[in-house]
Amino acid sequence: MTTPSPILSLRDIRKSYGQIKVLHGVDLDIYPGEVVALLGENGAGKSTLSNVISGTVMPTSGEMKWLGAAYAPTTPREAMDAGVGMIHQELKLLPQLSIAENVFVGRYLMKGGRVDRKAMEERAQAGLKRLGLDIPPSRQVEGLSTANQQLIEIAKALTLNARLLILDEPTAALGGDETQLLFRQIERLKADGVGIIYISHRLEEIRQIADRIVVMRDGAKVQEFDRGDVPVRTIVEAMVGRSLERMFPAIPVPAEDVTLEVEGLTAPDDSFRNISFAVKKGEVFGIAGLMGAGRTELVRALTGADPIASGRVRLNGQDITPRSPAEAIRNGIVLVPEDRKLQGVVLHHSIAENIGYANLDELTSNGWITSKKLHAFADDFIKKFGVKGKAGQNAGELSGGNQQKVVLAKWLARNPRVVVLDEPTRGIDVGARSSIYALIMDLARNGVSVIVVSSDLEEVLGVSNRIMVMAQGKQAGILDRKDANDVSVMELATL
Repeated sequence: MTTPSPILSLRDIRKSYGQIKVLHGVDLDIYPGEVVALLGENGAGKSTLSNVISGTVMPTSGEMKWLGAAYAPTTPREAMDAGVGMIHQELKLLPQLSIAENVFVGRYLMKGGRVDRKAMEERAQAGLKRLGLDIPPSRQVEGLSTANQQLIEIAKALTLNARLLILDEPTAALGGDETQLLFRQIERLKADGVGIIYISHRLEEIRQIADRIVVMRDGAKVQEFDRGDVPVRTIVEAMVGRSLERMFPAIPVPAEDVTLEVEGLTAPDDSFRNISFAVKKGEVFGIAGLMGAGRTELVRALTGADPIASGRVRLNGQDITPRSPAEAIRNGIVLVPEDRKLQGVVLHHSIAENIGYANLDELTSNGWITSKKLHAFADDFIKKFGVKGKAGQNAGELSGGNQQKVVLAKWLARNPRVVVLDEPTRGIDVGARSSIYALIMDLARNGVSVIVVSSDLEEVLGVSNRIMVMAQGKQAGILDRKDANDVSVMELATL
C-alpha cells in the first residue's frame, strides 16, 4: 500500500514576539484519518503553533502546505474556508447570541437573501445531539456552564465539515461521559479521513485517542512517537527533560479554630440549595461533584460574584455575607476563577498591571502610582511564582499556565484569609501542577483556609483534608480524608 500524502505540512515554522522567540523551526506533517497528540509543558509553543495553522497568528518565517499547495492563512476565516477548524482552549463564544448563532457565526446560512434561522437551529441541534447535549439551540449562551459552552464549541467544529480539526484541551471542562462521547465523534471523523491535532494535559487520554505523539519543549519539536500507547513516564520525561511523577505534597494538619462558616446558602436560580459547611484555619477543603452539580455557582456566590437568595457567610464568627466581590476581598476572601481569560486576567494589559489591579491600596501614594513602584512590586511576585514573562509583557502573550500564575500572584499578594481556587490546574501541564500543589500547602501551613473546586478526582483527593461532594445542587455529604476515595466520592456524586 502506498503511504498517503499529508494534508498539512509545516517546514521550519518560527515565531517571535519582539526579542522573545516562541517557535524555533518546527517541522510537522499531518495525514488524513489520524490523531496526532501535540504535547508539552505550558509555554512549549503548542497553542502558538496551532494558532499559526488556524490563521490566528502569522509566523515570522517558514512555509506551510495544505493539500499539496502553498498555505498561508492571514485570518481564521481563510483557514476555515480551506478546511481547517480549531477549538480553542479558552472559550470564544459570544454570550449575547444564541447557541445556533454561535455555531454559525461568520457563516450564517442564507435563504432568499435572509438568514435561515430554522436551518441553522436544525443543524446546530444535530451537532449538540451527537455530543449528548439536550439544550434548545435558540437559547442564549450567556449563563451556560463552562462545560456546556465547551460542548457548543465542539458542536461548532463538527458543523464545519473540516479536513483538519485542532482540538486544544477539548476535555478540560468535561466529565467522563461527555469525554467518551467526544472520543466516539473523533473516531467517526477519523473514519471519514479527517486529520486531528489533539492537545491535552490529560495524558491518560492520549493512550485512548492518539495514533501518534509529537512532544514540544521551549518552542521546538523534541521528540516524536509513532504510536499513542507510550508510558506516561516516557512522555513526561520528553516534555520536561527530566524524570517526573505526579505527586502530591504532604497535607498539613489544620488548627481547630474555624475561619469560615457557610450556613444554608441558596442561589436565586436554585443551582445550589441549603449548603452548609465550615473550614478550619489552615485547612484545604475540597469540593467535588459531576458537571452541573453547582460547584462553581456556589463558590462564586460565596465570594460575592453571584447573588445569594438566602443563607449566611461568617468569617471568624462575624456575619460578612458578601453582596459583591469587593466586599469579599475587603474581608480577606478571594477567588481564583475557573475561566482565567474571561474573569482572571486583562489580556491586553501587562503582567505588572494585572498584578497591580488587585493591590492598588498597596501601590498608591497620594493618589498616584509610579511605573517604577508597580514594576518592582510585580517583579517580586513574578519571581516568587515562577511566571515565565517580564513585567511589561502583555498577559495575553503568556501560556495558560503562566496566566494562571499571574492570577494567583495578584490575589495572594493581598495575604488573604480564605482562598477559593476553582479548577486551579485546568489546562496546566504536569510539570507546573506540582508547584501549584506546593503553593496550596504553603498557604495552609501559614494558616490560610483554602477551598479547592476540581473536576479532577485524583486532584481533589490528593490535596484535601476533607471533601464536600455536591450532586444536582445539593450537598450530598462531607468526607474526611481517611474515608475519601474514588468510590466513596462517586457514590455521593451520583445520588
